Amino acid sequence: MKILIVGSGGREHAIAWKIAQSPKAEKIYCAPGNAGIGEYAECVPIGAMEFEKLAAFAKEKEIDLTVVGMDDPLVSGIVDVFEAQGLRVFGPRKNAAILEGSKAFSKDLMKKYGIPTAAYENFDDPEKALAYLETADFPIVLKADGLALGKGVLICNTLEEAKDGVKEIMLDKHFGAAGNRMVIEEFMTGREVSVLSFVDGKTIKCMTSAQDHKRALDGDQGLNTGGMGTFSPSPFYTKEIDEFCQKHIYQPTVDAMAAEGRPFKGVIFFGLMLTEKGPKVLEYNARFGDPEAQVVLPRMKNDIVEVFEACIDGTLDQIELQFEDNAAVCVVLASGGYPVSYGKGYPIEGLDSLKGKEGVYVFHAGTKLDDAGRFVTNGGRVLGVTATGPDLKAARANAYEAVKQVTFEKAYCRSDIGKAIDEA
Repeated sequence: MKILIVGSGGREHAIAWKIAQSPKAEKIYCAPGNAGIGEYAECVPIGAMEFEKLAAFAKEKEIDLTVVGMDDPLVSGIVDVFEAQGLRVFGPRKNAAILEGSKAFSKDLMKKYGIPTAAYENFDDPEKALAYLETADFPIVLKADGLALGKGVLICNTLEEAKDGVKEIMLDKHFGAAGNRMVIEEFMTGREVSVLSFVDGKTIKCMTSAQDHKRALDGDQGLNTGGMGTFSPSPFYTKEIDEFCQKHIYQPTVDAMAAEGRPFKGVIFFGLMLTEKGPKVLEYNARFGDPEAQVVLPRMKNDIVEVFEACIDGTLDQIELQFEDNAAVCVVLASGGYPVSYGKGYPIEGLDSLKGKEGVYVFHAGTKLDDAGRFVTNGGRVLGVTATGPDLKAARANAYEAVKQVTFEKAYCRSDIGKAIDEA
């Protein structure tokens, strides 16, 4: 099969690496890709939002399957464009990707179908939002309705902070059009867990659990980022919690989307909070998480192309997902100044020392090749250094040992990824 991947980050590198293991994959393309993805795929200079160009390329190269990794193209309807031209594509249509594209939609869906989540209100008028806050309990959470690169969430401890947050989201448009509407919801406490799942419109099969670290600095300090590292599985995600979620969250979400005339095919990412009153949904994503994919896919035994095809064909009930009985930890190496401002073009040293090392995977997020053929930095999150081990503590030690081998100017990473496992 000829396979096209749409995207350019660490998630797409992990997907390309996994697809390359499939005996079905004869030739892999990635648009636009990055320097690391180039090891497995031919990178094509077409942007992820250039739907017509991508579809024309898929026709020209007789692509058998397109896999969309990123949220923006999915929410904007790339799957609809491809399907209208008779092209086979993995991912939700536009009317289903709204599950991630609008937090107001997803909150209303959960309320309608009794799926446990935080109490909330939606606002498209900043004055009404400010009036609501005058009567609210604190801390409280403000969320930009639309896509904001994983950063459109503000936790406010006081009324003054919340008022500033409304201004930032709805008036100053710090997150752009994503802030035209806003969700205000109760602040939940507990352990966060991410569970990715494959869905074929009616059947859902969950992957192994993971936990992301969003804040830029150690101790969950600093600004929100797209993710500074992750580990899998979560020791806090027990068999009892899984059974509850299967019954009250996972299948009900799939059924609710079908009942709304929005059958979902692709990956649903469930962001969960394990509260004292039981698991509740923090958020949905309509694609693989990043960096979650970088710890989940290395543990997955299945041929991922077979799973993609089962989701498209509605035969996921015939697939049994299998994962290694081990653990994985990913530490993100970022450029100093991320997520605000950072330099680019710094040469990356030490990658060769990890090449071919068993149980160690370096997924490129923001890299490119310079004129001399060297890997250089080209983004805020530069590399995801993943390592496996027999258990989480061993995987964590292996990941940080691998991180020591890679250097570039102004590189930084959190030193406490997976530290929560010490408390498990």
